[in-house]
Amino acid sequence: MASHLHRIETSVPDPCYEQEWTAELMTKHVGGRRGVGRIIRSIYRNSGIETRHSVIDDWSEGAEPLFFRGDELLPTPGTEARNALYTREARIHFERLARQLLDGSPGIGPEDVTHLVTISCTGFYAPGPGYQVVRALGLPESVERYHIGFMGCFAAFQGLRMADAFCRADPDAVVLVLSVELCTLHLRFTPETDDLIAGAVFADGGAGALVTGHPPAGRGLELGAFHTALAPEGEEDMAWTIGNEGFRMKLSSYVPEILEGALEPALERLLDRAGLDAGEVPWWAVHPGGRQILDRVSDQMSLRPEQLAASREVLRRYGNMSSATVLFVLAELLKGELVPGDPVLAMAFGPGLTIEAGVLTVTG
Repeated sequence: MASHLHRIETSVPDPCYEQEWTAELMTKHVGGRRGVGRIIRSIYRNSGIETRHSVIDDWSEGAEPLFFRGDELLPTPGTEARNALYTREARIHFERLARQLLDGSPGIGPEDVTHLVTISCTGFYAPGPGYQVVRALGLPESVERYHIGFMGCFAAFQGLRMADAFCRADPDAVVLVLSVELCTLHLRFTPETDDLIAGAVFADGGAGALVTGHPPAGRGLELGAFHTALAPEGEEDMAWTIGNEGFRMKLSSYVPEILEGALEPALERLLDRAGLDAGEVPWWAVHPGGRQILDRVSDQMSLRPEQLAASREVLRRYGNMSSATVLFVLAELLKGELVPGDPVLAMAFGPGLTIEAGVLTVTG
């Protein structure tokens, strides 16, 4: 029995910052050494990003500052302070996404939900977001709750895989998959290249999917083959660790090059399982970890500009929101001129270096 993604909902914090403005902010407070300001402006200018959302709202009247008081850069906040803000703000987005999914799904109510999968790598709290959503929305206490933590940008695939397994095992299963990432809480104002790259691309946002064992009344996506591949030579180039001053994101400039070498073999195995050739896939939902990553995928797979348009649009408007981002891309694709039966190849990358990919089919 196939499983079906009925709908995707997204949520972002209200504060929205232009990339040009944030580049000047970083240059002012980090670019004191000769040449650093020029490097910062180059990274931001070539990021493919125009705007990003963030829970950091230090410049609003009455805000409790985390990093800035006016133009003054405050002492570096500790992990506890960052995680306290995560706990407060993440709750808002997990609950909002669950409500949006159920409100927009005729015939499916809170009482029908059987499984709840929450995803995040940018903070922790307990009782966790699954417990909170059950209580806030009046879901059955018997709902099976699972949390996928600290897996990084590819974790939405783990959530969809779990939902797929639940629905194949139980045709009556109704699964909510919710991802919320507040990456900007872990900004580091240092001239180190990895910190500069992370500060230029990561952003905040959440996305959720509703998956069941039956097709939706309207447009949706049937979940098909999935595949995981590792490029262990990139283990040190994409990583995520916890320190006394927040979580340390490592995203080196070598990631696009490493992915290029591992990409084709991984996709060959996935497409073989799905019974497809790359040329038969009209739509690609690639996690926009950065502009260069999209460029390498496009070049290596000989994609037309329109095939990656959704990924580039999400990067332009939102930046890299870690695990939530590929769901934003799928949501963007679903707004377009998809035809029932069209295959969609979705793909994301994360620590390891790990490549996660899947083939979905347009329905309705």
